[in-house]
Amino acid sequence: MGPFFGFLLVLAVLFFSTSVKVFREYERGVVFFLGRFWRVKGPGLFVLIPGVQQMVRVDLRTIVMDVPSQDVISRDNVSVRVSAVLYFRVVKPENAIIQVENYYEATSQLAQTTLRSVLGQHELDQMLSEREQLNSAVQKILDAQTGNWGIKVSNVEIKRIDLDESMIRAIAKQAEAERDRRAKIIHAEGELQASEKLLQASQVLAQQPQAMQLRYLQTLSAIAGTNNSTIVFPMPMELGEILVNMAQKKK
Repeated sequence: MGPFFGFLLVLAVLFFSTSVKVFREYERGVVFFLGRFWRVKGPGLFVLIPGVQQMVRVDLRTIVMDVPSQDVISRDNVSVRVSAVLYFRVVKPENAIIQVENYYEATSQLAQTTLRSVLGQHELDQMLSEREQLNSAVQKILDAQTGNWGIKVSNVEIKRIDLDESMIRAIAKQAEAERDRRAKIIHAEGELQASEKLLQASQVLAQQPQAMQLRYLQTLSAIAGTNNSTIVFPMPMELGEILVNMAQKKK
């Protein structure tokens, strides 16, 4: 009985190790019965019949996938390298195993081609300034195409858009020219506002000759406060007439 009991014990251990499966909370088992899909099991304990039933373990947690850098030619014929990160998870384990051979590799390849296709429809300025819209566009396309595989693409983020050195210099020159243009516009607007204020002031002074004389005297006072040794200034006609009238009254 000793050897036979040992043999039975070994068989029991082998049966237990190959038949009893434990699934964690985030795991599911896609079970096939004689090659046909039977059901999805888990989480918890499950007994598998050796030789009759086969099982494929599937992880339901969100997978973070780095999309390799892709060479993209924008709509305005600029060559860039774009890298992104993809977040997806399995929502239907049976489809992820039955409908596609390797859902991870298939999703990666689809993400690369979709990234090139979507970004190639936009100009460089849109790639740099409208990343949120591009992320959303890529995510919607991937989610629609991977739905049959039991995959849910929750988010796509473009990480980097790399340009060559010549294009970086061209963009820097464009930005500098744009800053110069804005500075000239601001200066011109300031000159326009100043000329309008000067016109209003001249109209007010023209209506009041005494105000013109006071302004003239203020200007002379300002000039006298400088370090000039000799000052030559014209005498207004109105001031001359006032002095002539004063001299005649004294006579």
